[in-house]
Amino acid sequence: MTDHAGLLGSLGSVVVGRTRELELVVAALAANRHVLLEGPPGTGKSTLLRAVSSGLGIGFEFVEGNAELTPARLVGHFDPARVLNEGYGADVFVDGPLVTALREGSLLYVEEINRVPEETLNVLITVMSEGEITVPRLGRVQATQGFRLVAAMNPFDAVGTARISGAVYDRVCRVAMSYQPAADELAIVERALGENPLAGAYKDRVVEVTRTTRTHPDLRVGSSVRGAVDFAMVAQSLGSLRGKPVEDPSVSLDAALVALSGRVRVREGGSRTAEEIITEIWESVFGRTDGGAGGGKDSAPMRGTNSR
Repeated sequence: MTDHAGLLGSLGSVVVGRTRELELVVAALAANRHVLLEGPPGTGKSTLLRAVSSGLGIGFEFVEGNAELTPARLVGHFDPARVLNEGYGADVFVDGPLVTALREGSLLYVEEINRVPEETLNVLITVMSEGEITVPRLGRVQATQGFRLVAAMNPFDAVGTARISGAVYDRVCRVAMSYQPAADELAIVERALGENPLAGAYKDRVVEVTRTTRTHPDLRVGSSVRGAVDFAMVAQSLGSLRGKPVEDPSVSLDAALVALSGRVRVREGGSRTAEEIITEIWESVFGRTDGGAGGGKDSAPMRGTNSR
């Protein structure tokens, strides 16, 4: 029997924070339930599910949810060349990720399930309900003990997403995941930097800039913690390239722009660019400069600490 308390302890070295979410996912899987993680991009949904799968020692079949995920790609297909020579039979069927997970008793992880076409979702609904699937010319494939569907999805209002039907929600245990606390995001940045640390105050400000993008009134979508990681790492490499410290405004602001401007989304009808908004946020945290990015001269900072 799996030591779930011990498992949760070991997962702490893989997943930063997320104690409650880890407990809920492990408990749901231990109860042989299907699981849906719902939250914005960059909140660690995939990391958490992969860590739990590894900790439980069970297989993990990954499926990228998108408009091209047809039932055939999910379930599998007969090899056309072999069918011509050998006819239809179990030996010439190429298992898709769903059939593989069913046969092996693995987790089937569907990323961004709310981008999956409805006809493919119907296949998953049948499997969740019946614990088996019937494939024409192949027959019935029953789920081996241990098979569960684990899925992740971004909020409905994200571009390219659709509403998930009540039939899906009725067959899963839903775990909502929001952005991590600032301390956890700082720990994620520190872990990514590894043996190349930055000054504590600088890392605090990198995380603060990134988190502020999520509440800025001119931005519809802010950056995930991945933006903070890239901000810190690009600042290090850019500072080395220019022969300047990461604290230099020409380094820090340019690193913020390259790391964050593509991750945010400006509200419709706004008159400012993403670069202008990121610059404003950076200046509110690090202090204003004369000349902006590209080597501007420091002026008196707007504030000397990380507090608001």
